[in-house]
Amino acid sequence: MKLNEIHYKTIKEIDELPRFDMKMLPLKAKWYLRPVSWLLSFPENVICNTKIHKKNMRELNKGYLLLCNHNSFTDFKVLTKAIFPRPANYVVAIDGFINREKLLRNVGGICKRKFISDINIIRQIKHSVIDNEYICALYPEARYSLVGTNAILPPSLGKMIKYLNVPVATFICHGNHLRQPVWNLHKNKVKINAYLERLLTSKEIKKLSVDEINEKINQAFIYDDFKYQKEKNIHNYYNKRAEGLNSVLYQCPSCHVEHKMYTKDNYIWCDACGKKYEMDTLGRLKALEGVTEFSHIPDWYEWERSQVREQIESGKYRLEMKVDIDSLPNSKGFYRIGKGSIVHDYDGFNLHFKNGEEELIIHKSVLENYSIHIEYNYAGKGDAFSFSTFNDTYYLFPIDRKDIITKIHFAVEELYKIKAEEIHRNKK
Repeated sequence: MKLNEIHYKTIKEIDELPRFDMKMLPLKAKWYLRPVSWLLSFPENVICNTKIHKKNMRELNKGYLLLCNHNSFTDFKVLTKAIFPRPANYVVAIDGFINREKLLRNVGGICKRKFISDINIIRQIKHSVIDNEYICALYPEARYSLVGTNAILPPSLGKMIKYLNVPVATFICHGNHLRQPVWNLHKNKVKINAYLERLLTSKEIKKLSVDEINEKINQAFIYDDFKYQKEKNIHNYYNKRAEGLNSVLYQCPSCHVEHKMYTKDNYIWCDACGKKYEMDTLGRLKALEGVTEFSHIPDWYEWERSQVREQIESGKYRLEMKVDIDSLPNSKGFYRIGKGSIVHDYDGFNLHFKNGEEELIIHKSVLENYSIHIEYNYAGKGDAFSFSTFNDTYYLFPIDRKDIITKIHFAVEELYKIKAEEIHRNKK
């Protein structure tokens, strides 16, 4: 089934479909597929003149957990070069298995539904590192970076590492977002620097608290590709380099109107007040007239987050809209259930669909999602955000709402922080 095709099924028909085997232990990569993956990765690394920097890695000659940042599909190819000639098991989101489950299993893939607690993943990682004596690659940000900066990490990561008590390394790439940002999939020629570094030994993990482990990981995951671009003087001469930037920069910093930003070629502008900015070859923004509020794209992005936080704290945040609902029960592909409605507020998500006698009601509390997965123009079907249950993953496509999903992701993260802060204060 092709990703861009829409196939309708009733809820009853979907309920009768087999589910993905989430308990299957990771396989060792088939020997005949390993050279194929190396060969497929080679051209991208040559084009990007990839440089791998290693630190304290010589002692990690058996299995270990490898935490990687996530900027584009280039990540996987750079990682293949970094760990060559060693194989690995990879934690991959279920949508990555569509139409290629057997292949991904045989190269060592481990399936995960995003942003949902699943005890099976701990058992699978443990099997990978200890039984297979493999590197187990995990992308804890769980989605591509939206503006080339680090995303929120799951607070449970430290607990998992404490339980596993296996060596931990980090793999942080600089330049992968510039190579192919999620909001503009044109591939740019960019020099990539990647850093493979041992972060924690088993002895260190035993001595550290969960909070101390999380702090070390969060410090290791600080990166900024647009800062990297300026520091390395990397020019992007693609003449449509700003197109799609409105997906992440959806609010005008001049008039504060939301969802009226548009892009063409190297420009982004507000259709409400008319203010226009040019994106230069070093990724910097400059207003054609008046003050440049934010020349650094991540600064504009974080300002938008602060605006959402302010709306939540003032009690003004509430989102209600119609969505097309796609179900992903297994690796065969998506099935469209139909049109439903969703409300997002301080209570979390409430999704409702009804067609005759068929009804789907899903509630996701604020604390169930520390973040959320979003996709820009997913498979040509439009912007989408998704959340999962244990048996299904639902992709929700907003109907007649422009550039809304980045705001949703901000709201999910800020609501979680606020609720977690409340619980922490009440425990004191």
